[in-house]
Amino acid sequence: MADDIRSSKVALLWGGWADEREISHDSALAVEQALHEAGFSKVVPLDLKDSETVRRLMGDDFDVAFVAMHGRYGEDGCIQGLLEVLHIPYTFSDVLASAMASDKEISRWVFEENGIPVAKGLAVTDESPRTCERILEKLRLPVFVKPAVNGSSFGITKVWEPEKLPDALAIALESSDHAVVEECIEGTEITVPVIGADDPRALQVIEVVTNAEFYDLKVKYEPSELHHVIPARLEEDIYAEAQRLAVAAHKALGCWGASRSDFIVNEEGIPVILETNTIPGMTRTSLLPDSAARSGIPFPELVTRFVEWAFERPMP
Repeated sequence: MADDIRSSKVALLWGGWADEREISHDSALAVEQALHEAGFSKVVPLDLKDSETVRRLMGDDFDVAFVAMHGRYGEDGCIQGLLEVLHIPYTFSDVLASAMASDKEISRWVFEENGIPVAKGLAVTDESPRTCERILEKLRLPVFVKPAVNGSSFGITKVWEPEKLPDALAIALESSDHAVVEECIEGTEITVPVIGADDPRALQVIEVVTNAEFYDLKVKYEPSELHHVIPARLEEDIYAEAQRLAVAAHKALGCWGASRSDFIVNEEGIPVILETNTIPGMTRTSLLPDSAARSGIPFPELVTRFVEWAFERPMP
C-alpha cells in the first residue's frame, strides 16, 4: 500500500456509553498497536464519551476514522452519521447497513427476504401476560430472549420454563425498546468472518466450542484457544454453504469492509443465521482477526486494509 495512506492522521474512536465500552477499549488498544506496527505514525485514540471528542473531530484535520466501537452509538449508525456530517471517511459499514444489522428484528426480515435461513421467532415490546401467551402459542421452549438492539450477548437469556419468560423479557427490554424471541436450535455453533469492499469474501469458518449454556459474554472474552476451532469441523459442502450465506448476509445488509455472521448448523446440516456483526471484536485473538491470521493476513495488515477500504467507499 502507498506510504501516503500510512501518513494519514487517524482518529481511533472507542468507548462511548454502551454496555460494551470496556470491550471497545480493548479493541482500540489492539488496533492502535497494530496500526503503529503497520507504519501509521499519527493515530489519536478518542473516547466518544469525552466531551472534547466531537470538537476534536471537527477541528483536528483527521484524514480517516477507525471505528473501534461496539454496540449502541458505535455499531448502530450513530457515529457513522456524525462522521458523514463531518466528511471524514471511516472504517466498516455505513449508516443504513449499521442500523439494519444492529436491530435483530430488521436484520431477520432482511435475511428472510434474501433466502438466508433464520430461527423461528418474533419481536415483542413488553413482558405482559398476553405477550407471553403469544410467544408460547407460536414458539416451542426452550427459547432465547434477546434485546433487539445490543451486542456481545448482553441481556440474553435462555428460557426453559414458561414462568421465566416475563423476567427474561424484562431483562432484554432494559437495554432495548423491543426484544426478539427465537426458538433454540441444537447444533454446531460457528461464525464466519467476511472482509472486503466491492468484492467481499469469507475467511475461514470458526467453530465455537464451549461448555457454557451458550456463547455468552464471559466465554467470548476468554482466551481464544479455549473456544476457537479453525477451520470448523464441518463437511465440505456445509462449510462452503456457511461461507456463501455469510457473504450473502454481508451483501444483503450492505456491509462494507468487514462483518461476522454467527450461525448454528442444525441437525439437517443447514446453517441457520443468528446475527451479523458489522464491527466485530478487534483484539488480536478476537474471532475475525483470529480467522484472518489463520488465512494468512496478520493483524497489522488487516487493520491497514480496513483503512484502505475506508478511503475507497464513496462518501455521500
